[in-house]
Amino acid sequence: MKEEMTSADVAALATELGTGEDSLVDSKIGKIYQPGESLLRIHLYIFKKGKANLLIEAGSRLHLSEYIPPSPKNPQSFPMLLRKHIMGGRITYFRQYDFDRIIEIGIKRGDDETVLVVEIFGQGNIILLDCDRKIILPMNPVTFKGRRIRSGEIYQYPEAQLTPLDVNEDQLCEVFSHSDSDVVRTLATRFNLGGILSEEVCLRSGIDKTLPASEVNPQVASRLIEAIGFLFSPLEKGELNPCTVSKPDSKETFDVVPFDLEKYSEFEKNYYDSFNKALDDFFGKRAAKSLEQKKEATVKEKTEDVFLRRLKQQEGAIKKFEKDIEKNTSIAEKIYEHYQDIEQLLQTLLDAREKDYSWKEIQSIISDAKDQLPAAKKIINIDGSQGLVMLDLDGKKVNIDVRLTVPQNAMRYYEKAKKLEKKRKGALAAIEDTKKAMKKKKTAPKKHFKVVHKKHWYERFRWFFSSDGFLIVGGRDATTNEEIVKKYMEKRDLVFHTQAPGAPITVIKTEGKDIPETTLQEAAEFVVSFSSIWKGGQFSGDCYWIYPEQVTKTPESGEYLKKGSFIIRGERNYYRDVPVRAAVGLELKPETRVIGGPVASVRSRGEHVVELTPGKFNQNDIAKKIYRIYVDSLKDVHFVKQIASPDKIANVLPPGESDIKK
Repeated sequence: MKEEMTSADVAALATELGTGEDSLVDSKIGKIYQPGESLLRIHLYIFKKGKANLLIEAGSRLHLSEYIPPSPKNPQSFPMLLRKHIMGGRITYFRQYDFDRIIEIGIKRGDDETVLVVEIFGQGNIILLDCDRKIILPMNPVTFKGRRIRSGEIYQYPEAQLTPLDVNEDQLCEVFSHSDSDVVRTLATRFNLGGILSEEVCLRSGIDKTLPASEVNPQVASRLIEAIGFLFSPLEKGELNPCTVSKPDSKETFDVVPFDLEKYSEFEKNYYDSFNKALDDFFGKRAAKSLEQKKEATVKEKTEDVFLRRLKQQEGAIKKFEKDIEKNTSIAEKIYEHYQDIEQLLQTLLDAREKDYSWKEIQSIISDAKDQLPAAKKIINIDGSQGLVMLDLDGKKVNIDVRLTVPQNAMRYYEKAKKLEKKRKGALAAIEDTKKAMKKKKTAPKKHFKVVHKKHWYERFRWFFSSDGFLIVGGRDATTNEEIVKKYMEKRDLVFHTQAPGAPITVIKTEGKDIPETTLQEAAEFVVSFSSIWKGGQFSGDCYWIYPEQVTKTPESGEYLKKGSFIIRGERNYYRDVPVRAAVGLELKPETRVIGGPVASVRSRGEHVVELTPGKFNQNDIAKKIYRIYVDSLKDVHFVKQIASPDKIANVLPPGESDIKK
């Protein structure tokens, strides 16, 4: 399967996009994105044609594409800096350098002229140059021997290869005379042809591709030159015949070429109006398919049974334990096999240390004594700071502690093996527990949940239904406080507020019915718990209720009311030392939704109730904890995410920090 464009591909594409009706010259550059590590997407406005997307994958491909990868949520620094320099500019030229896999895109914005260099060889790179060819910005800063791709450096091309379009017979013979490879490999590496085109040259010339290069004579060279000329004549004449290639009886394409090859005469082909379209169908479609497969794999991994994932991890851990046990046991046995040599070496090292020799001097002594000391030949390294000598014992690297005896060194490895064996047994027991849990899950009846929910006007506010079925609504901020009073409060309702400021205007929608004491108590608990009292970490507070006619926006003469504030006139009905607490639950009938409010009301209408108190976790953290509780309880991630995602849970929580009540 072809992984990157060849020099011939680059030549064909540069001709197509640099001149003629498909030219990108005078196109305006829009926003730039980096969907992948080496992938760049440049939005273009092509003259008289409209919008298009140029995809550039360093080291692989470049073409206009219909298969647009999704842009990352957080833009990376490279595309953002490119935007700063070239966004809004126009393309002045699009060309190939020499016959190499390098494309240069000239850009002019105002008086500034820059060049975007695309390297499609090796690891590849995308580099922005100024008008003096000084590097403004590389995608990947790298340093090679004699070549630095870093900001501020003058851009240097890689070492030049011979161009097959211009090579003559003498040059060909000269190159082959200094090659110790065969004809096809020499053509591929020294003339920038690559494997497929080199084989095509050999096929068209009738030369055995395995012929040693040193045996190429002028007659053979002449045939090769002639074959190269015929091969690339479509490029020089501008008579391309682009196609993708697949094996007979196979729909999967494995190559894309700008003109027909004799090598592919027996293969299935699909022809295109332009080489760019062929490249997009080959590279773009394949990349899009690969991205879709990765997404599906990610979804599958997330939805895969938690017990199955755990089982795989445990089985993997056991294999590693067994491998490490065998390794440590084997090392211990090797130490005993080489007992006498190691003992002699240890004694030599100890004698030298007693004479105050440095480790550097000891290394020199050991090196000189290899003929008299067999174990010295086995030394790989001496670490004086740790007192360790690394030996090669029949291919196994073994660290020997010079402060220990031979049996003690062997025992160190036996002890490691014993500890690993205990862990292995523990993992085996854990596997049995997992298998039992899996079996229990299979036999347990599985609930199927269905999301049923309608939009209600009150869901824009804080709300709950009391144990007696009354709707209570409260403001979320100054704006919604105003809205409740002006739009939804009726004369027959009751209004709650706290003695201290910083509470939601809370209204019991009575619908003309008598309000039971239980509903009044729950409304009091709600207004206290969803106020600044919770934020302050207090565990009780005072509140009162009044009638709607006691609430007014008309201040006393000379006073001013800010948005969301009201004047309360007349007698107030107080509730003292109301407990500060709240709960979150899941309402599964008749609708499916997450609900929050006073503990009693949530318990009367919801399931899987979680009680909360003022604490230390912020809303996001406590919402995630509750979400995990629901996922573990219901075993249906998709359902929980739909009705009680962390965001939806946070929406029904009291303000400030909380703890889950044990």
